[in-house]
Amino acid sequence: MEMLIWIGAVVSLAGLGGIIWCILAIAKAKRAGLDDAGLRARLQRVVAINLGALFVSVIGLMMVVVGVLLG
Repeated sequence: MEMLIWIGAVVSLAGLGGIIWCILAIAKAKRAGLDDAGLRARLQRVVAINLGALFVSVIGLMMVVVGVLLG
């Protein structure tokens, strides 16, 4: 079960990396000085990626918990 813990940690860190990327992408979009429609379109795309990254992070944390409980 130790392998499940390490794999879950890597998956969780990948999700965290995606969330950090989303934060940086939104900050860059705000600094770009886009009009309202352009900013809204970019934010909609980033929100979809953010939800996917959050899902990956949660799956990784669940793998770690299962590995700890079974180990």
